[in-house]
Amino acid sequence: MDAFGRSDPPPAAASGWYPDPAGSGSLRYWDGTRWTDAISSAVPPASPHNARDDSRTWALAAHLSALLSLVIGFPFVGPLVVYLVKKDDPFVRRHAAEALNFNLSAMLYAIVLGVLTFVLIFFIVGLALIPVLILGFIAWIVFVCLAAAKAGQGQEYRYPLTIRFVS
Repeated sequence: MDAFGRSDPPPAAASGWYPDPAGSGSLRYWDGTRWTDAISSAVPPASPHNARDDSRTWALAAHLSALLSLVIGFPFVGPLVVYLVKKDDPFVRRHAAEALNFNLSAMLYAIVLGVLTFVLIFFIVGLALIPVLILGFIAWIVFVCLAAAKAGQGQEYRYPLTIRFVS
């Protein structure tokens, strides 16, 4: 027991959201070694469905919404909406911020590379950049799918080559 009278889960317990041992009725984050101060706004329901699944679903939506947002040409809109709606849930906030940062970075890289390709196409060199644009788009889809899979498993994921605009 700690100073607050809370008992810790067994040392082998994985990090994640568990019912608050202080009896608040909310979920408290266990980092694998100790209870943190993070309390989820989601209240664990009495049914078999639990709030951890809800958090994972929202985190998954933060990543996959970028694919849907691409239809309007701005892949950061979906992650931004999830970030604004669920910013009080630390797990969802981290995933939504990561997805938002990656998609803003990817869009910035695509604009710069697109302009560079357009300018250099007049010198024939730009033709060599077209496959780079195509490979970049494929890599973007792969990274979004990997992040969504990790979020669905309740794990953290960090995108490569990401500028951290939002934390």
